[in-house]
Amino acid sequence: MNIPVCSYHNKICAARQSDILSDDIPGFWHTYIYGKAEDGWHGVRNMGKSGGQNRERAKGKTIRRIGLVFLFAFLCVYIVGELLGRWQDSAWQGSGRAWNAKDRQAIEVTADGNFIKWVELHVTCEAMAAAYDLDVETYKDEVHINWIELLAYEGAKTGGKFDKNSVKRIGETAEKLRDGETTMEKLTKDMEYYDYYLEAYTAVFGGMVGEFTLDGKRVYGLKAFSPIAKGFDYSHYDDFGSSRSYGYARPHLGHDMMGQIGTPVIAVESGYVEALGWNQYGGWRIGIRSFDGKRYYYYAHLRQNYPYAEGLKEGSVVTAGDVIGYMGHTGYSTKENVNNIKTVHLHWGLQLIFDESQKEGNNEIWVDCYELTKFLYRNRCEVEKVGDSKEWRRVVPMEDPAAEAYRKQKN
Repeated sequence: MNIPVCSYHNKICAARQSDILSDDIPGFWHTYIYGKAEDGWHGVRNMGKSGGQNRERAKGKTIRRIGLVFLFAFLCVYIVGELLGRWQDSAWQGSGRAWNAKDRQAIEVTADGNFIKWVELHVTCEAMAAAYDLDVETYKDEVHINWIELLAYEGAKTGGKFDKNSVKRIGETAEKLRDGETTMEKLTKDMEYYDYYLEAYTAVFGGMVGEFTLDGKRVYGLKAFSPIAKGFDYSHYDDFGSSRSYGYARPHLGHDMMGQIGTPVIAVESGYVEALGWNQYGGWRIGIRSFDGKRYYYYAHLRQNYPYAEGLKEGSVVTAGDVIGYMGHTGYSTKENVNNIKTVHLHWGLQLIFDESQKEGNNEIWVDCYELTKFLYRNRCEVEKVGDSKEWRRVVPMEDPAAEAYRKQKN
């Protein structure tokens, strides 16, 4: 005999089967759950017993029936509450409103300054790829579709939630734009949070697509790279927010990519080296700031004794795709050059900075890089060994106009 389940997400409506079949449960409840009981109403089973016993039994059954009625009422209230919550959730869809922090969605906090205080990145790899491909396809068309605007529009409609249907909706939006049926300005005119998502996603993706020179040829496309060089294996999973305990309890604010010691680490985006050296948590690490100042890339646990690419120092300008260091497992020590991390891996993180007050302290904004890492897999930099040294270097030279402009500005 099956346990009865309600129609709302298969939630169990009653106790275990053994409890349901207990003689302590009155017959009307058996009848309610299973249909007519085999031996009729339990209340008339023992009519031949003494009146006192019957009255005691009747009293007990009345109490149990009242309890079951209350239980049934509680279950009904619970189910109605769940359904109402689902209805309210669905009402958010397409409203252009942001979700709050408990839903783990991006929100804007406007107190104490006119800049974004919090961002959570939930754009899927598939959504990034779909928007990016449309951007590149239309680059020289009359209507050039901006991939960040597409993602911001989708994010504003769904409160930052991206799912399996996001790619389809992105394609439908792009088709309307290409056909001249509408414009992004018209689509977003009445969306309260579009500007927020546009600024937030521009901070994340702003330096990743554009014109650059590759092997002497001027091209347009993805100029950001996977942090692991082409031809080197790694494994990873979404570990953002998992617990860490060394020093103090804290969430993991980066993305770990497990591999082999000495695996070349690649600069994801062009920028300048803002930090380099030992950190008791990250071991040998590198911090690279984007030229617009919005992104800080953090690469940690680099190789013992030989962590960095030759000549790299604070202030160095790097081009996306350059080899900047080598994978290891240093860190978790106040003493320098110590391998206290059990697993060889690269920890890389992406911090967003809308105001310098957010660079260090309790107001830092770090985003989940798992989906971004999957997206960047499509652009892995090919490297080659430099003679008999421990050095590796990129095979195909690249010139990034942003890097050239920064160098000229500094000179």
